[in-house]
Amino acid sequence: NAFSNVDVPIVVMGDIVREEAKKQGLEPNPENTKRIMLKLREKDGMGAIAKRCIGKLLEIGSDSIVIEGCRSIDELDVFDDYADEVVIVGVHSSPETRFKRLQDRGRPDAPIDMTQFKERDLRELSVGLGDVIALSSLMIVNEGSLEELRKEAKRIVECVL
Repeated sequence: NAFSNVDVPIVVMGDIVREEAKKQGLEPNPENTKRIMLKLREKDGMGAIAKRCIGKLLEIGSDSIVIEGCRSIDELDVFDDYADEVVIVGVHSSPETRFKRLQDRGRPDAPIDMTQFKERDLRELSVGLGDVIALSSLMIVNEGSLEELRKEAKRIVECVL
């Protein structure tokens, strides 16, 4: 996690979908997490994952929280309604770098090949990820090491706070 070395609580939106898969007794593989994400959005709107994060935010109760994985304007709207101030930090890497990192993480919902990865990318763009990146107040280009990313993430969090 890019922000694991900052002294701010972190909520990972992808964990919400993986937790939902487990609740349903499903393996959190790419097919199941895709289906769950789409069903939640169909049922509760495009901000469904963000709405599920609010409970975690209330549990944490901190004035400053990093939320990793916002994918749409609708999700941003949920957080804007909850928080006094939302600062969007876009983190961008090339497709090749992102695919390799997803593989290296070894999560069960990682795409198994470039075809599945491209499908995942197109799905995320279709729900509004590009809009979130375009609205970012700050941007990190993440092509270096994890250590470099964490150093930059920490610098940004310290500047924002």
